[in-house]
Amino acid sequence: MTRQVFLYDPPERFVAGTVGLPGRRTFFLQASAGGRVTSVALEKTQVAALAERMDELLDEVVRRSGGSAPVPAVAPSENADTAPLDAPVEEEFRVGTMALAWDGDDQCMIVEAQALVELDAETEDDLAAAEEQLLQDEENGPPMLRVRLSGAQARAFAKRALDVVNAGRPPCPLCSLPLDPEGHVCPRQNGYRRGA
Repeated sequence: MTRQVFLYDPPERFVAGTVGLPGRRTFFLQASAGGRVTSVALEKTQVAALAERMDELLDEVVRRSGGSAPVPAVAPSENADTAPLDAPVEEEFRVGTMALAWDGDDQCMIVEAQALVELDAETEDDLAAAEEQLLQDEENGPPMLRVRLSGAQARAFAKRALDVVNAGRPPCPLCSLPLDPEGHVCPRQNGYRRGA
């Protein structure tokens, strides 16, 4: 089966967002351009890692270029996107692996999110061989979302993504675990229920 690649070069919009209430949110990356929309599901930790790594990579590009790269130090306010995800949100696939790169020739960030793949392997050597085969098989691999972003778009994506991650349930002041609206059993209170 030929690999399905959802390519946005560049997208009109590329954002991280959620569906559902805090504590039960599903996280998505969503790219759109020319009337088509692609949404892929992923974990909260993946969104946070992507945003943090994107900021680190952009900082490194600025450092190595001596400030001449077209990358703003912070997300420009004109690139801020606070709108909700485009509805209906239809999951194309669940993200397994992600990759980031800076294309120095085109001066843009490349973001790739590849579908989660279940591998059948009986030993670690079999698993390593199967993973290597997947990486080398560009034509027949799992579905992938590939987005090319300007430096300003990448900064705006990273800022929004971190804002989305941090907009969940507030932490308990004692144990730092998330508070549910009905409270939670706090380990620092020896299991007594603490109100929100």
